[in-house]
Amino acid sequence: MTALQGASVLFYPTAIGWHPDEKAQYGESQYDAWRTIQRAHAIANGVYVAVPNRVGFETGNIRGEEAPGKGVEFWGGSFIADPFGQVIAEASHDKQEILIAEVDLHHMEDVRRTGRSGATGASMPTPQSRSGS
Repeated sequence: MTALQGASVLFYPTAIGWHPDEKAQYGESQYDAWRTIQRAHAIANGVYVAVPNRVGFETGNIRGEEAPGKGVEFWGGSFIADPFGQVIAEASHDKQEILIAEVDLHHMEDVRRTGRSGATGASMPTPQSRSGS
């Protein structure tokens, strides 16, 4: 809805990471799924997406109350994706950083109208190209 109302950038702040007992087995796939869905927001809406995420480790102290458990390791990796879902800026996984990226309104309109990324010339498949007609 915000893209239809003229938004050029959508912000999806997150605080997501790994449970210590799950990182080895599921960590890579969890991280990949998080990036994929955020990039999909950019593609689906034809806008830039900025995705800040926490870094560090938290043991479960919630509003001054100790919560049981092993805590969460936040994976950082904040990023900005263009309207084609390409990551154009990315932060590290272990320290706080500020990301800055150029929002090219002409590129955004080109992707919206043609489904092509000017950076690669790649096109999104159309319903006709998917069906082989």
